Amino acid sequence: MTPSPVPRIEIDGRPPTVEQLSHPALVNYGHFTAMQVRGFATRGLALHLDRLDAATRELFGTGLDGDLVRRRIRHALGDDTPDASVRVVVHRPDAGAAPSVMVVVRPPVPAPEGPVRLKSAHYQRPVAHIKHVGAFGQIHHRELAAREGFDDALLTGPGGAISESGIANVAFFDGSRVIWPDAPCLHGITMRLLEPLLPAAGFPSHRAPVRLADLPSFRTVLVTNSHGVAPVDRVDGLALPIDAAFAAAVTEIYESVSRDPI
Repeated sequence: MTPSPVPRIEIDGRPPTVEQLSHPALVNYGHFTAMQVRGFATRGLALHLDRLDAATRELFGTGLDGDLVRRRIRHALGDDTPDASVRVVVHRPDAGAAPSVMVVVRPPVPAPEGPVRLKSAHYQRPVAHIKHVGAFGQIHHRELAAREGFDDALLTGPGGAISESGIANVAFFDGSRVIWPDAPCLHGITMRLLEPLLPAAGFPSHRAPVRLADLPSFRTVLVTNSHGVAPVDRVDGLALPIDAAFAAAVTEIYESVSRDPI
């Protein structure tokens, strides 16, 4: 088994000291965004920067300059890493100081190659609208799902109300419309890129409650995150249909979104 490459990590533009790493290692309070970088560019860069600024204001009471974040990412990528998985984590070791920006650079993750299988779990992330650190609950349910041969957990609330997967948004196609769950969840970057583009392709998009019991009524279920778009072919013991033309159309829409230089 090939070991995972050691990630490149910088905090505030410099290789971190042990003391600097001790805070994010020990204190699970902060937030992040994750992106796939290709050719020193990524889709939805402005949305990523807006997410970081809004969450920093909510968690720490101060804004986060987008140009500063871009400089931190570019510095961590260097001149030798045009393609990468990049995570930007914001935390504050000192309550009296400005928040710190940690950039983690790993090898790029390719787009999904096929359908995924989800295992339902009665769990909803706290403060679900923020992509926050300390995600014990969703990781726990993802691990349990993996032990049973599933790719991810499908997070649900009271009455089987679906919110999101462990690492993605979930979209439901009824043959004419795309429905995003009206439930506490993270409004992911890929979802936000797709929403305004779907109607022009003939797929009106809106939010409404979706429950586990509703799954047999849909023609296709998709998951969307920074890795791309993938259909779902099973939830628990239920086999789901896949409208191949619809899934391909949504993937094409997403891939048509241009990448913004960092």
